[in-house]
Amino acid sequence: MVLLPPMTPTGEKPYVESERPATLAIDVGGTGLKATVLDAQGNMIAERVRVKTPHPVDPPLLVDTLADLAKPLPPFDRVSVGFPGVVRSGVIRTAANLGDEVFRGFDLAGALSKRLGKPVRVINDADMQGFAAIRGQGVEVVITLGTGFGSSIFLEGKLGPHLELAHHPFHKGKTYEDELGDKARKRLGKKKWSRRVIAAVDELRKLTAFDHLYIGGGNAKKLDLELPEDVSLVDNSAGVLGGIKLWEE
Repeated sequence: MVLLPPMTPTGEKPYVESERPATLAIDVGGTGLKATVLDAQGNMIAERVRVKTPHPVDPPLLVDTLADLAKPLPPFDRVSVGFPGVVRSGVIRTAANLGDEVFRGFDLAGALSKRLGKPVRVINDADMQGFAAIRGQGVEVVITLGTGFGSSIFLEGKLGPHLELAHHPFHKGKTYEDELGDKARKRLGKKKWSRRVIAAVDELRKLTAFDHLYIGGGNAKKLDLELPEDVSLVDNSAGVLGGIKLWEE
């Protein structure tokens, strides 16, 4: 099993003015909220900070918590957010693991920009993680294993349309998220869950004919099987390191 290092250094280093514009990169997860500040080249200026995701959570509480999370970090000029759901122009369409009803239609980019006084861009969390994982060669698929299941697809380094594969049928009428999310991992046990992940990879290979697939998210390190040659693990820090790409697209 190969663990790829993130594409940018993760060690803390001095903050200098020449590294601007600096980007506050936030990874919103079902169990944890993580953030760091990236310099103009996408390197971490400070170590990631993390807090548990409040449950239950609503839009005002999420914005308050993210604003508090940013307080100990170095100054920043703009903000990138990866959110676990469908996002269009900074507006949340779905949030299966946080609450569809309370988040549907919420302008997270606008609310957080107003709170922090900086421009904000928001995309799906697997898409943001994918930006840090891929090599920009051929068809590349990224899946994330955490509270739920996330996915993204890239062609020659360009992000494709976001598909919520998590909620599509996968095994005996159950969805990818039903069978690969954290609840399934605990229910099935590590070995059986790991085999289920490999079965999902095989299905995605048939569906997309990918050249390479990357597995990230907090549960990726819990896989208990050797991976095929065209599949690699990525460091969990990719969830924030991809934030720089939102401002290059």
